[in-house]
Amino acid sequence: MTVFIALLIDRICGEPKQWHPLVGFGNIANTCEGYLNKTAFTNSRQKVNGIIALVIAVLPIVGLFSLISSALLSYPIAHFIYSAVMLYVAVGWHSLIAHANAVIKPLTDNRIDEARLALSMIVSRDTAALDETEIAKAATESVLENGADAIFAAIFWFCMLGVPGVVLYRLSNTLDAMWGYKNNRFLNFGWAAARLDDLLNFIPARLTALSYAVVGDFTTSLRCWQQQGFNWKSPNAGPVMAAGAGAINTSLGGETSYDGKLQFRPVLGPIESAHTLASHQSIQRAGDLVNKSLLLWLFALGLMAWLL
Repeated sequence: MTVFIALLIDRICGEPKQWHPLVGFGNIANTCEGYLNKTAFTNSRQKVNGIIALVIAVLPIVGLFSLISSALLSYPIAHFIYSAVMLYVAVGWHSLIAHANAVIKPLTDNRIDEARLALSMIVSRDTAALDETEIAKAATESVLENGADAIFAAIFWFCMLGVPGVVLYRLSNTLDAMWGYKNNRFLNFGWAAARLDDLLNFIPARLTALSYAVVGDFTTSLRCWQQQGFNWKSPNAGPVMAAGAGAINTSLGGETSYDGKLQFRPVLGPIESAHTLASHQSIQRAGDLVNKSLLLWLFALGLMAWLL
């Protein structure tokens, strides 16, 4: 019931427009990084400082919410409201679909510049020179990957460890997004944050991939997951996007540009053809896949609650 109420709040209210807790946490993380991450340090010192920064940024907050959760156990209604609100803050379902729709609409109307601008809000790759197919491919990949990160992993850790679990996951995921870059500044300093995020996403990512397969083209999804999922640079994004690409019969991956540097990524999904090219429809299908998977999770959680 708590998960359902949190998702309902998210559906009605959307992402908090002001005073989002993760913005404040980002400021804390930036302060820690500013003091502890110096390029003059040796690689090993940067790694150690990255671990220290991770502990300083995350542990006190998780500890605080653990104390609050324990204190409210004697007050079931207050605990229920508190849990639902905290999960709502951590889940990004409405935001994910809204960002996808912001790309779909101009792409459908052939307003390519507007589509590129909307896409730039949700991806880190260079978008200025992308054509229609490349925009659709990037947006589809983002929806599939962030479905796992922003929705299913958060729900998983809430179900496993309650509010402290979802707080731990969301803070770690945020630090990975801030520090997980493989450049001179963050390669060593962000190592701990990236590994913790990989660890926390390992099981949820595979449950998400399985969910995509169940509600999509099951056979193609499993085949793509098995054959392509482990060729990706991310141990968790690979299975999720390969399974998702197969589930909606769309070819993803391939070369793209980050910070002016061309990267060659493995192809995900069916072999590219006129039938499997990404388009505004593939973005919509990815969003529908996430929504159907969410319904599957709600059904499974409801069934487990009834049986227990």
